Amino acid sequence: MSLNSQTANLPDDLAQAVAATLADWQTNNKIQRLWSGDASVWTDTDENKWLGWLNITSQQLAELDHLTAVAADIKSAGFSHALLLGMGGSSLCPEVLSLTFGKIPGFPELHVLDSTDPAQVKTRENEIDLTNTIFIVSSKSGGTLEPNIFKQYFFERTKVAVGEAEAGRRFIAITDPGSKMQQVAEQDQFRRILFGRADIGGRYSALSDFGMIPAAIMGLDVKRFLEATAEMVEACKSSSDNPGLALGAILGTAADPRFKRDKITIITSPGVHDLGAWLEQLLAESTGKDGLGLIPVDRERLAPPQTYGDDRVFVYLHLAGTAESEQDDAVVALERAGHPMVRIEIEETYQLGQEFFRWEIATAVAGAILQVNPFDQPDVEASKVATRELTSAYEQSGKLPEETPFFADDDLKLFTDDRNLAELKLPEQPSLVQILKAHLTRLTADDYFAVLAYIEMNEEHEASLQELRHAVRDRTGIATCLGFGPRFLHSTGQAYKGGPNSGVFLQITCDDARDLPVPDQKYTFGIVKAAQARGDFKVLLDRQRRALRVHLGIEVKAGLEKLSAAVMSALGYELGKAFYDNVK
Repeated sequence: MSLNSQTANLPDDLAQAVAATLADWQTNNKIQRLWSGDASVWTDTDENKWLGWLNITSQQLAELDHLTAVAADIKSAGFSHALLLGMGGSSLCPEVLSLTFGKIPGFPELHVLDSTDPAQVKTRENEIDLTNTIFIVSSKSGGTLEPNIFKQYFFERTKVAVGEAEAGRRFIAITDPGSKMQQVAEQDQFRRILFGRADIGGRYSALSDFGMIPAAIMGLDVKRFLEATAEMVEACKSSSDNPGLALGAILGTAADPRFKRDKITIITSPGVHDLGAWLEQLLAESTGKDGLGLIPVDRERLAPPQTYGDDRVFVYLHLAGTAESEQDDAVVALERAGHPMVRIEIEETYQLGQEFFRWEIATAVAGAILQVNPFDQPDVEASKVATRELTSAYEQSGKLPEETPFFADDDLKLFTDDRNLAELKLPEQPSLVQILKAHLTRLTADDYFAVLAYIEMNEEHEASLQELRHAVRDRTGIATCLGFGPRFLHSTGQAYKGGPNSGVFLQITCDDARDLPVPDQKYTFGIVKAAQARGDFKVLLDRQRRALRVHLGIEVKAGLEKLSAAVMSALGYELGKAFYDNVK
């Protein structure tokens, strides 16, 4: 068994600073202190209470029987599908594994639901056979809104499909001991209840049962996977030649005000493309707070070196044995132009666990360098509070509070607050293009542009929004991010609200062509999504962010076409202007 390799090509000044950082860690025994649970490595608050992920791999190998028993049980039952219901740390690792390994013969095909968008919920329902699906309700606290309403919806649908007496046998819970979810699972007589560890936060839980139970159910050889991971765990204990420490030193040092390279741009081989979504959460939610942090940039297509500013660190995660000549050439060109580049060679997909652990160590190290607590997420909680206020208002009155757009036409409505509106300096009766141009003009060097889309995450919508983000990147040279709500609320949303105030945000919402009820609640999935979007936007505004919300109405495809064309026109693309003139 081998270790995934790692090399770095850095500008001289950054290389020297990273060497000094590594020397400091060695002189002050910081990696040993990290492993021993010394909270003073970070901010000396409660970091020592969240380090169970350091030894989880060895624990899982020692207690492998519970993973293989679950896999054998589900395989023998003959389920055709498994649907994981979770958010953030409970869903992103299983999604990586599902998209990387695909359907494994003899085992159920693993699907993941992590969106309250009614169309997304219905799409997942249509992908499975309700009479032959094992549901995995994954919630660490047991109090997270989304997994709870997912469970309510699919439990009722399953009762209709297989009968009330059998429904509980089609559900598994993964939760922390004593949680509300444990109580629900016991009451509804779930097939199994499996437990996480209270000393492992959600985004560090990939190698715990939150990641490994779904892996076992979908048919992964978890013993092989964890044994490969153990190689990286051992390597990351060393005070020298430590791959996690080396990566963390680069990421943390590069974000220092001397360099301002805080946009971590992730490049992946197609075979491991979804690893970026997991890395987004780990980096952003762990480091993006107290006005500091790393901004991960995932799924941004490569461009010539001159397209980029001096605020980037590139990380190329290459799957060995795959030929991507165009991508490889672009990476070489970036290196030759002097952009910092870290190359990681993943020997095979069964060594993905090595990357989970390498990056967990690296993120903890980067957090220590930035002097933030990498294990809390204060601004995620702020969004949850804002959402609860709106859903409670709906429960009482039967409607969400009224909103007044500052701009509306037949297709689109625009919203922001008075501060943002004043900063836009718009004419008395602005056009859509003028508003978008004023918003995008606020982008300056070292900023980033983020599209936050509360619409169904599908290929068509993603392709449209990818073109929009790349039009902004190519015209301005600014780093761009694309997230689908509400899933990013449990991921990059922390950095957008609590990290550096360098984001310019375009939130996109829509009306739902078809809504879905939440059993035993007055609100629907569409109402929950709307409340989450509005709560998210409120917290962005409360944090003095430069934010604009565009509401598309019910015709999402047509609305996206019009919005994209208007953005293109605002950026000065002639084709965009012509198309916008045609569709407006």
